[in-house]
Amino acid sequence: MPRELTFKIKKKEYATIPQKTDRKKLYGWVDIIALDDKGEPCNLISTDEAGSVLIPKGGTGLGILSPKIEWIERSELVAVREDGSPAKLITSSYKAPIELKEKVTIEQFLDYSITDFYQLEQAEEHFLTEIGNDIYTFTYSYLDNYEGSPAFLMVSDNKLYMLIGVANNFEMLCFGDCGNIDDTEDDTLQIEDNDDLDFSMLNFK
Repeated sequence: MPRELTFKIKKKEYATIPQKTDRKKLYGWVDIIALDDKGEPCNLISTDEAGSVLIPKGGTGLGILSPKIEWIERSELVAVREDGSPAKLITSSYKAPIELKEKVTIEQFLDYSITDFYQLEQAEEHFLTEIGNDIYTFTYSYLDNYEGSPAFLMVSDNKLYMLIGVANNFEMLCFGDCGNIDDTEDDTLQIEDNDDLDFSMLNFK
């Protein structure tokens, strides 16, 4: 049974079913299969550093070691912020209704790169009307996690969509004293009209 994502707006709740749209559904895909000289599929394996031990798929894993080179169970780890304070656990978006409060402009929305795209099916017509031409934003988390993702809710062609993204942090670099990119009073490029331009001075090849 598909998981439901419930939203709350103006004290009323609306249940939807998210269906992820990926590139494979839109454009299809190609699988490359390696075959041996008998036409049988080849299996991917790994070797040790010396190349003398064959390790089949699933034969390797990741472990966590302390600074003292001691094994640590994942359950022993505690999430903290950069300042060392405990990180707040974010509850899965599927466990409780998501209250829609915050809106963003188109300009603010375009400051994000979209990583995942969902169509929310079985959305009530009244819910689509409530969303209208607005773009709502909220924090999305598939599972209980310490870091959620910015999500956006919008309506297009009478269908409801949820887009997950990451913020684009642009940094401006310059030499010396950096000015404001919008300052044009002192730095305006002055171009003088010259009707006496001599095209014979130009060398066309």
